[in-house]
Amino acid sequence: MTTAATPPTPAPPFGRALCAMITPFTDVGSLDLDGAQHLADLLVGEGCDGLVLSGTTGESPTTTDAEKSDLIRAVREAVGDRASVVAGVGTFDTRHTVELALAAEKAGADGLLVVSPYYSRPPQDAVEAHFRDIADATGLPLVLYDIPGRTGTRVEPQTLIRLAEHPRIVAVKDCSYDFLAAQKVLARTELAYYAGCDEHNLALYAVGGAGYISTVANVIPRHLRSVLDTFDAGDTAASARLQQRATPLIELMMAAGLPGAVTAKALLHALGLPAGPVRTPLRPAGREAVEQLLAAHQDFMSR
Repeated sequence: MTTAATPPTPAPPFGRALCAMITPFTDVGSLDLDGAQHLADLLVGEGCDGLVLSGTTGESPTTTDAEKSDLIRAVREAVGDRASVVAGVGTFDTRHTVELALAAEKAGADGLLVVSPYYSRPPQDAVEAHFRDIADATGLPLVLYDIPGRTGTRVEPQTLIRLAEHPRIVAVKDCSYDFLAAQKVLARTELAYYAGCDEHNLALYAVGGAGYISTVANVIPRHLRSVLDTFDAGDTAASARLQQRATPLIELMMAAGLPGAVTAKALLHALGLPAGPVRTPLRPAGREAVEQLLAAHQDFMSR
């Protein structure tokens, strides 16, 4: 008896290993496009399949519309076709989000990261309509960004399942901390699920996720990619060890009381890489926090 061949798993729409890239600023707080190009080139050279710009880590609430477009153009020029460029365009205003989506498409983005509307806390039918309006307005594929801890509004599993029917809604960045819900949506849709919390990178990948959109990849991109590569090679035990090796740094960067944009920029600056200050209302990491971050990174590199 012959057995039918298993169809190949579709490639993730933007690659597997994506970095939620910081937005470099100059010492006086203006957009540092040269620094952004240098960092983007470095991240792609170190194994990132894609770069997500103007997300949470990219300090999107404090950059202007023009800065967002300028950043896309600069990074696109730096990486060419070596990596996907996904532009964060989500706001609490549907009309403004559509404007940003169209501008990102014109600037050369490959896809759009669209967070659920924040502050106004719309009900699920309004959340769904918001995403559909944006998907209808542009020719680019969308990554829906579910991060209720910041927005105050969950994108419920049934909403995601319905939205998956739209041809341009192709992926989810999952920061819901609801692992069961993620598996339910994975089982019922073809959405590409990207871990948005670094501690979930391997766990979500192991149950069918597409990969990650990682803040910690700003500082250890090659290592985080190796977690996925080793899993794909069939050595799941080694993959787990690699994930565990990164855990102390992940915890210090993402769960020690400071936002990821602050910790990533502090560590990049300490390592001599483009970063610059954060924009208010965020404040830079203090000396003790920087010393802890640098020590954790040095300890990680020495293992």
